[in-house]
Amino acid sequence: MDDHLIAWLTTLDEDRLARVLANRPDAIAPPWPRRIDALAQRLGNTFAVMEVMRGLPLPPLELLQACLVIGGRPTEDELARFLGVSTSEVIPWLDRLYDCALAWPGPDGRIHLAEAVARWWTAPCGLGEPLAQYLESWALNAEGLRRMCRTLGIPPAGGKRQMTARVTALLGDPDKLGDLLSTAPEGTVGLLDDFAWDGPVRSVDGNRFVNPGTPEKWAQDRGLLFRTQWDVAEMPREVALGLRGPEYHGPFTPYPPDLATIPVDRDAVDLAMALAAPHLLDRATALLENADKTTLPLLKNGGVGVREIRRVAKETGTSEEETRLLIEVCAVARLLALDEKAGGLVPTDRFDAWRLEDAPHRLRVLLAAWWRMERSPLRRVDGRYPVVLGDDPAGETLARIRRAVLGALTDVEPGQGFATLQELVQSVHWRAPLLDRELLAESAPGILEESRLLGLTACDSLTDLGRALASLGSVAGDEHDDSAPEVEHDPALADCSTRALASAQRTALFGADLTAVVTGPPAVELASLLDRVATREAKGAASIWRFSPATVRRALDAGSTADELLDELSQVGTLPQPLVYLINDVARRHGEVTVTSVGCIVQGSDPGLLAEIAGHRKLAKLGLRQLAPTVLASNAPADRTLRALREAGYAPVPVNDTGDIEIRREPQGGRLILLPGGRVAELEPPPLLTEPPPDPHEHAKRLIKSRDDGRQSGHTWALIGRLASRLPTAQQSLLGFVVDRGVRALITLSDGVTATVSHGELHSGVLDAWCEEAGDYLEFPLNEIASVTAS
Repeated sequence: MDDHLIAWLTTLDEDRLARVLANRPDAIAPPWPRRIDALAQRLGNTFAVMEVMRGLPLPPLELLQACLVIGGRPTEDELARFLGVSTSEVIPWLDRLYDCALAWPGPDGRIHLAEAVARWWTAPCGLGEPLAQYLESWALNAEGLRRMCRTLGIPPAGGKRQMTARVTALLGDPDKLGDLLSTAPEGTVGLLDDFAWDGPVRSVDGNRFVNPGTPEKWAQDRGLLFRTQWDVAEMPREVALGLRGPEYHGPFTPYPPDLATIPVDRDAVDLAMALAAPHLLDRATALLENADKTTLPLLKNGGVGVREIRRVAKETGTSEEETRLLIEVCAVARLLALDEKAGGLVPTDRFDAWRLEDAPHRLRVLLAAWWRMERSPLRRVDGRYPVVLGDDPAGETLARIRRAVLGALTDVEPGQGFATLQELVQSVHWRAPLLDRELLAESAPGILEESRLLGLTACDSLTDLGRALASLGSVAGDEHDDSAPEVEHDPALADCSTRALASAQRTALFGADLTAVVTGPPAVELASLLDRVATREAKGAASIWRFSPATVRRALDAGSTADELLDELSQVGTLPQPLVYLINDVARRHGEVTVTSVGCIVQGSDPGLLAEIAGHRKLAKLGLRQLAPTVLASNAPADRTLRALREAGYAPVPVNDTGDIEIRREPQGGRLILLPGGRVAELEPPPLLTEPPPDPHEHAKRLIKSRDDGRQSGHTWALIGRLASRLPTAQQSLLGFVVDRGVRALITLSDGVTATVSHGELHSGVLDAWCEEAGDYLEFPLNEIASVTAS
């Protein structure tokens, strides 16, 4: 724990402390700390610090690197001098670092850095380790250091520390370093410049470091280069800075690069969003229904093959790009999942619940899934798309790039679009410089295409839907989460999703030529109805469906009746006489030939035996019926029929099936809702929103009050020993660790109530500890604690 950080936190007023907590929600995640020292421990966590750094733009990261290069604890003026700018330009970005507790000012005005910052950069500003670290290394003994001093012409007297200081003073002085290089053999300056500007670590020819007279040998003998491996050499920081010269300043880019824009028609952007949103829901529903009828198989190595994607695209009337994207999104949203019995991907029970929600909520579920998805199905690698649902080593980085791209587009004003992709990539890199730049440039076109298909961008500009989603980067969630409640229930996104679907048409114009025309984006329910009874011939600003005997028969085969179809269609438009005649005529001939489904067939060579089996009272539950003298049909599947026959005293044997057995999903309890076609679905309750962390200002008040009240007395063991009299000594010790070290333990009270507690404090004879079951701090009287066990 950094005592300097604790000292700084104790000096903050409520507003400044609240700013730190607001920028570091990880520090007050449950169980939220109640003391400044506990808060400091959270703020200094290595992984948390690195996560915060990933979300910072370029200028504060450049300041952190500059502080590492200067070394020690620089002042704001020294930092500005190294960067070649005024102190006033540095202070706003330093405040950003202070608000994230990655750096903080000491009482003397010097800047302290979080310890984890130095672990991120091994070569800040392209510079190596300080010279002293090489000179004090085990690889260079005292005699070797004396030999280096003699070569440099400085006294070799004193201990290793004194000699190190003299060598550092010489090589760190640009003038003395220049005098030294004036005596170097030919080629040395060029060699050292390569290390100074393109180092600090470079591959070398190890033989040249042992051959006298070579520039490499000359530089190594004088401490200008150090070989860490036979073929790898490094240049110390002070040497590189001296070679770069006094005019060199560390990089500092306080302003984002120019992002040229072009005017776009805002009405066209709104129209594109209004067309894309209902189309997305329509095609997602069509894809899931198709997977419900025909399982989507996976390749042996995982993922969905190109042949299957093309099949689904053809059968659903969706483009291959849309199909690729929707399979990925539906899988992340848990609407599609692997069913090993079915041999591939099938819709889950969550799909049945999802389709019963209102359209805006369904849209937000899909957008939230894309927002946290760790793959980019439309990213081209070497001119080819990746395997859908295949493993992608980029993983989480792609999700970060997606959010950074949309975040950069928020800087483009409504009514404007970005002019070039290259400038957009540069702008994204300024906002998120720790992202892989090559991967960013490679992924950006695919991400923009995905966002266009989802209605988030149009005309190289964000739609209202995209702007609302772009503001939710901090609550995007993880791909492995079942849902992202903060995104799905965000008020601004909910309002935009409702407006995006508001123009969806719920009526159609039916023509005497057996067509239905929808002038605008069709609502999902309307498109689903027309898809069920007709074939879609065109889509876009207007969509056209055509009715035929085959399409009407398809609807009747799915369980609808003529009256039901006429009633549903008449609710969305006026039906012409030819369409009514067509539906009634097809319905009149529907069912002239019947096909009966059976669970299995029972065959035998003895008609008398089969007649006996058909009339057996114990086998009545099988629903046996005679199809022929030697053939019985059973309503039960083969395994149940075999088991029942054996229990009745017969000796049947199974034979290979000659037909496919349909696998249907069954809801597991809950409230059942009747869907079209007689299917039932389980309506799952909406996911519960997680309890939000405490308000930063409220928590700042608590911390300041706790700081002013002072820490607890420290007599933990004495208090527990005196007041927790029900506990044996070993359990008293464990309870002490709950208080002093924050460990988890399961306590049982005298009335039998149990609780998992941690992060305890002692106040007036009670244990004030975090209770996991309650999700809050609760008080437990010490004299009521009957047992304590490790958890």
